[in-house]
Amino acid sequence: MALIECVPNFSEGCDASHLDAIVAAMERPGVYLLDRSMDGDHNRSVVTLAGEPEPLLEAVLAGIGKAAELIDLNRHRGVHPRIGATDVVPFIPISGATLDDCIRLAHELGRRVWESYQIPVYFYEAAARAADRARLEQVRRGQFELLRSEIATVPARRPDVGEPRCHPTAGAIAIGARGYLVAYNIFLNTSDLEAAKKIASVIRSSSGGFPAVKAMGLLVGGRAQISMNLTDTAATSMATVFEAVQREADRLGIAVHSSELIGLVPRRALEEAAGALLRIANFSPAMVLENRLAAAGVESAGWEEPSRAALERAVAHLESFLGSTEKTPGPAALGEIRAALASLQALLRIGS
Repeated sequence: MALIECVPNFSEGCDASHLDAIVAAMERPGVYLLDRSMDGDHNRSVVTLAGEPEPLLEAVLAGIGKAAELIDLNRHRGVHPRIGATDVVPFIPISGATLDDCIRLAHELGRRVWESYQIPVYFYEAAARAADRARLEQVRRGQFELLRSEIATVPARRPDVGEPRCHPTAGAIAIGARGYLVAYNIFLNTSDLEAAKKIASVIRSSSGGFPAVKAMGLLVGGRAQISMNLTDTAATSMATVFEAVQREADRLGIAVHSSELIGLVPRRALEEAAGALLRIANFSPAMVLENRLAAAGVESAGWEEPSRAALERAVAHLESFLGSTEKTPGPAALGEIRAALASLQALLRIGS
């Protein structure tokens, strides 16, 4: 089974009922809602879905349509750059799928978006049809307001799919295919926006900083923020950028307040960050117990989710026991029941 992740970003971070309606429109059998988040200062929501290609495409298409109904970019204000009601839609291969599969899915979604809603489409990252559109910041240059004025008159701004005109309220959309990306923000203990911009300029790859780091300075909730996308945490870990931001902040006489993740993060990225922060020599994810057990085909105990088969066996043993006259289950059955209950207890703790 091919499993693909999709992380649509919607230009709505203030009205929870709008996001509820968009998420509800994307509900489909075989499509899993993994995460959703809203930010009022960014005026943006990030939704993480996973599923097989076809139902996932249909789900995202419906979400784009609902966002076009509810969001008017002419009235939208927020600190995060945007060109559309649904601003960006990246596809990421998880298992049983390749980046090429995600590129094909992105192109198919782009065609369907124009046919269904007359929203012009730009392809970015691996799905880009032109080298100068691989970088999202190039596609989004000047945001909705500048794109609206240039799309019909500047050849370089013509969309990849659709006529050269923005949707009157939903703008345009960028659809792409890429590997895992970590959206990671660091807050400074100051409202000095220029300080955040200076630090962002030092660490981002386009300014000669760290590889695979995109960064910009914003003012969020009264605090200066370095907003980052880490496109390859093996090249530059979260720990590396955190230490760099902290070092640059010290030079400016300010301090780091906190950091945050937007959406989900691969476990590997946290392992890499831990290895770098603790300065473990020759660290690799293979040194993590659970990873080694998984590689060996062994189910780890403790906090891992029990398999469906294990739970079904435990339930069958309980049903058999309850329907019998025995005072206690047999040793083997009792062991499986105890293991399943322990796993369920762990899950309840995680959700508490």
